[in-house]
Amino acid sequence: MKKMTKRWYRSPRGKILGVATGLAEWRDLPADPVRLIVFLAIICTGFFPGAIIYLIVALCLPANEEDYQTNFKKYYDKGHIYKDAEDANYYEAKEEKSNDDLRAEYENLKKKVEEMENEMFDKEKDWDARFNSTK
Repeated sequence: MKKMTKRWYRSPRGKILGVATGLAEWRDLPADPVRLIVFLAIICTGFFPGAIIYLIVALCLPANEEDYQTNFKKYYDKGHIYKDAEDANYYEAKEEKSNDDLRAEYENLKKKVEEMENEMFDKEKDWDARFNSTK
């Protein structure tokens, strides 16, 4: 849960335009229940009136620029622009691995693929045996 804001802004962490998440942050509430309540309100109004109101609110609410700038600074590092925190963590982890670590990871993945291939071919043989036994 994010710290309570002084005004209602559209949140960059929102799923659809950030209105419900911004409302949750403004009132210091969990975002998922607020999203559910907004969704149910839109459905109960016959979708179009609720959806139109949601879009009007989204157009009228200012975006929380501080959060957007903070997120951009967080995900822009060393000349890379990352999509999100997960993307940034992936590249940071990728840069920290040594050749020996990469070799060990490669061997582990190779073993997993070989096990999956063996399992797949065993199933094919099983199905072939079943099919041929019915003839």
